[in-house]
Amino acid sequence: MPPSQLLLLALVSALLLLWRPAGAAEHAVGGDGINGWDTGTNYATWSQAQSFAAGDVLVFEYVKSQHNVYEVTEAAYRSCDATAPADVLATYDSGFDRVVLPETNRTYWFICQVPNHCIGGMKLAVTVPGASTAAVPSPSPSAAAASRGSWTASSGGLLLLALAVAHVLLVNPAG
Repeated sequence: MPPSQLLLLALVSALLLLWRPAGAAEHAVGGDGINGWDTGTNYATWSQAQSFAAGDVLVFEYVKSQHNVYEVTEAAYRSCDATAPADVLATYDSGFDRVVLPETNRTYWFICQVPNHCIGGMKLAVTVPGASTAAVPSPSPSAAAASRGSWTASSGGLLLLALAVAHVLLVNPAG
């Protein structure tokens, strides 16, 4: 194979390794850190500043012994009462819960079921718009959402590209 074809093959291979396709964004609920899911955050304001899409992941971080996360029906969300089994869609209590938002045209409802926490404001409603509905861009999108469909220029990937080019040039420098 001529050196120019080897170089082209090396470059294409490196670019394929560097490409990160559009993917799901991660949203640290309430902000980064262990106190993201707590009683002192206004989740209505937080969720309005986000842009959600199907496949995105909500990350709930909290002190495990103090809080939990229940995905509930709208009625349970509004009343802060998830005592009926039919009102609870899922429960999470690890302190670091990752919840995928799989569907468009849907609102997901979350509360903390610890007594008085939901009534005190520890509840979150997240709406994932439909595919044909353009979401209004937020004034400050999360870093994860801003990086959708971008190139990943990692130092490891660039090193691989440089090594591939150097190898082609050194193997047949008269190309």
